[in-house]
Amino acid sequence: MTTKIRLNFSDKIQSEIISYLTREQSHYVKDVMRLKTGDSFSVFNDQGEWNAIIESYEKDGARIKILKKVRNKKSEKNVWLAFSPIKQNPLNFMIQKTTELGIQKFIPVICERSVVNDINIERIKKIIIESSEQSNRLSVPEITKKESLKNFLKLFPKDGCIIFCDINCNKSNFKNILSKKIKGPVCILVGPEGDFSENERQLIIELNQTSPLSLASNILRAETAAIAATTIINFELNSS
Repeated sequence: MTTKIRLNFSDKIQSEIISYLTREQSHYVKDVMRLKTGDSFSVFNDQGEWNAIIESYEKDGARIKILKKVRNKKSEKNVWLAFSPIKQNPLNFMIQKTTELGIQKFIPVICERSVVNDINIERIKKIIIESSEQSNRLSVPEITKKESLKNFLKLFPKDGCIIFCDINCNKSNFKNILSKKIKGPVCILVGPEGDFSENERQLIIELNQTSPLSLASNILRAETAAIAATTIINFELNSS
C-alpha cells in the first residue's frame, strides 16, 4: 500500500501552474519519501486540495506542477483550545491529537498554578502542520502567543462561548449553550495540572458565556482532558 503524501502549501494554488516546494518539503519528498521525477502527491490549503507531480529537482528545491483540484474548501466548526502549558511530550501529544480532531486555534494561557510558562511556538507549528497533513484536513490551525488567563477572558469574543473543564462541576448546561446559534468560536478551556485557583474559577464563572464540563470522576491529566473535551464538543456540535 502506497502512503498518500500530502503537503501544506501556503502559496497560491491553481491548476496548471509551476511552483517550488520549500527546502524542508523538498528534502522530505526527495530524501525521505524518495519521490522521483513524475511521481505524484497532493498539495492543500484552506481553499482545497490539488494533485501535483514532481517536475524536477533543482537548486532552489523541488520544482512541481499543480494538476487538477480534487477537493473543495468545506465548512468547519470553529472550535478553539485554550490550555495551560504543560511539559513537552504531553504537550506534543495533545497538540497532535486535537489537531486531528479539528481544533482551529490554540491559545496558551498562563494560570496561577501553571507549571510550565514557556513553550516553543515554532516547534508546535511544525507539529500542527504535520498533523494536518497526516489527518487529511484542509485547514491548518493557528497557535497564538501565550497570554494570561485574565487577559484571555477579557478579550474573548462576546459572540462565542467557553466550555471549561471543571472536576468540581455537579451540573453543566453546556449542551444548552451549544444548541443555540453561536456566531463566534466555541472554546475549550483546560487548566493547569493543579487546576484553576478559586479566584480564576470565579473569573471564569462570572462570564455569561461560560459553562463547566465534568469529564470524569477521576482526575485526568491535562492532555487527556483536552482530547476528551474536544471529542465531546465535536460530537455535540455535529449532532445539533
